[in-house]
Amino acid sequence: MAKRVNFPRRWWRTVRRWTASLLQPKSLGRRGEDAAALFLRARGYWIVARSYRTSLGEIDLVAVDGRTIVFVEVKTRVRSDHGQPFDAVHPDKQRRLTRLAAAYLKRHDLTRYASRFDIVSILWPGGRKQPLIEHLQHAFEARESRHTVG
Repeated sequence: MAKRVNFPRRWWRTVRRWTASLLQPKSLGRRGEDAAALFLRARGYWIVARSYRTSLGEIDLVAVDGRTIVFVEVKTRVRSDHGQPFDAVHPDKQRRLTRLAAAYLKRHDLTRYASRFDIVSILWPGGRKQPLIEHLQHAFEARESRHTVG
């Protein structure tokens, strides 16, 4: 006769939460990132990181295009009533992405390689199976922080 193992209650709660999250549909942002990754792969990019997080924030996609490291911000919307998705990458967001990219390059010893910032803008109206995707290469230049140390 096999011995029964009693797992702690918190373990079962974790398992239930985890399985419930698997059954939930993906968020619009997650579906947008998946679509952007497929779009870029089809154009010859090599995706090296997705949802790269640090204490400074998150980079949606890090890709390689030839010998250039590309930091990609993905913006997904259902409608363009309030402007195009790429309009949401304002100067403050650009500064944050610049700091994140610099930290990524330094951490992975990649500072000697060229890099750039792209934006993938996705409009995914309700009921459509395929989104409308626009890729802006060289979307913005690296921005310095407003706060200087000195």
